[in-house]
Amino acid sequence: MRYLRPHYYDQFECTADKCPATCCAGWQIVIDDDSLKRYEQEDGSFGNRLRNSIDWEEDVFYQYDRRCSFLNERNLCDIYEALGSDALCDTCRLYPRHTEEYENLRELSLSLSCPVAAEMMLSCKEKVTFQESFTEEDEEFEDFDFLMFTQLEDAREVIFGILQNRSLAMEVRMELAEQLSWEFQRCIDEGRSYDIDEMLEEYRTHMTAAGERRISEAVECRKREASGMDKGCGKKGWPDGAGSEAAQAHYGQSLRELQMLEGLERLRPEWTKLLRQTKRILFDGGPERYFEILSEFQEKYVMQEREMWENIAEQLMIFFVYTYFCGSVYDDMVYAKTALALFSTRWIQRLCVARWMEQGQSLGLADIVELSWRFAREIEHSDENLNALEEWLDAQEH
Repeated sequence: MRYLRPHYYDQFECTADKCPATCCAGWQIVIDDDSLKRYEQEDGSFGNRLRNSIDWEEDVFYQYDRRCSFLNERNLCDIYEALGSDALCDTCRLYPRHTEEYENLRELSLSLSCPVAAEMMLSCKEKVTFQESFTEEDEEFEDFDFLMFTQLEDAREVIFGILQNRSLAMEVRMELAEQLSWEFQRCIDEGRSYDIDEMLEEYRTHMTAAGERRISEAVECRKREASGMDKGCGKKGWPDGAGSEAAQAHYGQSLRELQMLEGLERLRPEWTKLLRQTKRILFDGGPERYFEILSEFQEKYVMQEREMWENIAEQLMIFFVYTYFCGSVYDDMVYAKTALALFSTRWIQRLCVARWMEQGQSLGLADIVELSWRFAREIEHSDENLNALEEWLDAQEH
C-alpha cells in the first residue's frame, strides 16, 4: 500500500481546550461500530453515562446546547479523561486527519475546517510537497479504473506545477488549471482518453510566462461570466464599467453563486450570519458599489499584501485539488472537482473582502484563517452540500 501526505501533515498537534472553535461542538459526532460495542460493555457509573448519552438509532452522541454531551466546562473530553485516548471513537481520534481511499493508495490530509490545521496550511510559505511511504498490504477495488486514475494523478501533478509556478500571476495559474481540467473533461465526454497524455505534455511545456498563451478565446469568454475576485491577485480581474454587459453578467453570476450557498444545508447559525453580512456589504448596494469595493480592496489591500494574498490562494487551491481532484475516478466529474476548488477559493476571498470592509478596511491572517475554516465546516463536512455544489458547478459548464 502506498501512502501520500503533505509535508506538514505529521506536524499537527491538537490544542484541545486552547482551540478557538472546538470540534466537539456544532456538529454530530458519528460513532464507529467498534466504539459502540466498547461503550455498550463499559462498566460502572461512567458506562451508564456512556450508554445514556448515545443516540443508538443514529449512532451519535447526544448534544446539549450544540455541545457534545462529553465536552465539559473546561472544553475537554470526559471520555478521554476517564478512559484514555484509546476509548475515543474514530471520529474524535482521527479528526482533523482525513483519508481518501483508492486501490492500493491512501491519501492523507488535514481538514481545513480545523482552526489549527487551517493556520498551518495558510501560514505555510514554502511550496507544499507530498511525501510517500509504503507498507506490504494490498487492497484491490472492484471495477476500479486504474488507467483513468493514473491519468488523473498525472494531471493533478501538472496542476500542482502550474499552481506553484510563482513566476505567473495567481489569476493565470488558476485559469490554466481550470482550462486543463476542462480539456480533460472533454476528452472523457467525447471518448478520447487516448488524447489526455498528449494534452498533459502540452501543459508541461507551458509552465512559464508563455502559459498565458495557452488560455484560449473560449476560456476567456467563459471567464467574463465568472467571478472576478479570484483573478484579483495580480490585476483587476473584473470588467471595466459596472454598467457594461460583461460587468452585469459577472455581477449576476456572483449573486447566483451566493444564492447557491444560501440554499445549501446549514450546519451552524454563525454561517447564516456570515452569509447575510457578506450579502449586505458586497451586494446590497448593486453592481456599481460591488465593483467599487473590489477596486478598493485591490488597491488598498492586495497591492500592499500581494505576496501573502497570492500565497494563501495558492495554498487553498493546492489543498482543494489534492483532496478532491482524483476522486473523479469514481464519478467522471473532473472539471467539477477543479471548479469546486476555484469556487471555494473565490468565496473565501469574497468573505475576506466583506470582513475587510466590516472592520474598517482591516484584515489580518487570523481573519483569513477563521473565514477559511468556517467555510470548510459548512462544505467539507456535509456530503449533501459537497454533492449539490459539484453538480451545480458541473451544470454551469454544460
